[in-house]
Amino acid sequence: MDETCTIYQTVDFISKKWMLLILLELYKTKGTKRYSELKHSLLDITPKILSSRLRDLEHQGLITKHIVTDGFPIKCEYTLTDSGKDFIRIIKDIKKWSLLWKQKNKECLHQDCRHCSL
Repeated sequence: MDETCTIYQTVDFISKKWMLLILLELYKTKGTKRYSELKHSLLDITPKILSSRLRDLEHQGLITKHIVTDGFPIKCEYTLTDSGKDFIRIIKDIKKWSLLWKQKNKECLHQDCRHCSL
C-alpha cells in the first residue's frame, strides 16, 4: 500500500500504542482530563509516550490542550474536539461489529460497557 494513501496514514496513526486508549479515557470523563489524571488512568504508559501521543492527537485535531494558569503548579487539560467525539462513534461501531460477529470478550458482552464506556 502506498504511504500517501489516506487509509494507510490513518491506520498508521491510530494503530500507535495508547492512541485509542487516551481517546477512550477522555471520553469516559465527558471529554476532559488533566495530564496527571490521564497518567494515573493509563497505568503502564510512560510520561514521554503520553506527552508524545497527546501532541500527536492535538496535531491531528482530535483533542485540544488548555493550559490552566490560575494557580501553581500550572495544569494542562485535554479535551476531545468534535473530530475526537466523532471518532469515538467509529470506535462504538467497531465494537458493535465485533459483538455482532461473535468476537467475544468476557468484559464487553454489551454495547454499553462499564470498562470502556462504549
